[in-house]
Amino acid sequence: MSKQGYHHGNLRQALVDSALTLIEAKGPTGFTLSEAAKKAGVTPAAVYRHFAGREDLIAEVALQGYEIFATLMGLAYRSGQPSALAAFEATGRAYLAFARKHPGHYIAMFESGISVNRTPELAAAAAAARRVLEQAAAQLCEHIPQEKRPPAAMFSAHIWAMSHGVVELFARGSPGSASPFVPEDLLESGIGIYLRGLGLIAPDG
Repeated sequence: MSKQGYHHGNLRQALVDSALTLIEAKGPTGFTLSEAAKKAGVTPAAVYRHFAGREDLIAEVALQGYEIFATLMGLAYRSGQPSALAAFEATGRAYLAFARKHPGHYIAMFESGISVNRTPELAAAAAAARRVLEQAAAQLCEHIPQEKRPPAAMFSAHIWAMSHGVVELFARGSPGSASPFVPEDLLESGIGIYLRGLGLIAPDG
């Protein structure tokens, strides 16, 4: 598309789309704003009307990623209702699906070094995504006797960490990290072990 094809708001999104492609190809630090501008079909000077620097551009990619992530997690959670267990397990699978389908967003969110507190908007989007998993954990925790019940935030953090670890080690094709197990199966069995330890799944369940 020619430089004249972008006007007003859609230039900002064109730059985000260009950054996504570059992040996937080169990583979050492997490209310059000039490259993003060239890919979007605009002059480098035009970028600075929307972003102060590369980190601001990546932060916008991360923000949009968290918004997509929260939506997908929410859909997964609702798909498992009314079963608290099915809803919780669905959010774990959604984590892997997001990382595969939206690698550029995933990298910007978790591998770019951009803090979620960089802007209030980014912090709010990240918190909204966390709330979905915490909601699923809180619903499941209701089935645990109160004296044995972990805080829902801790519960969800454990599953988030497990999901993230499976994605990073086995679901993104990193060299030297081949697994004889399908990532989804690996995550599901790990979650199962965790939930059995809390008494939420019978030992032979």
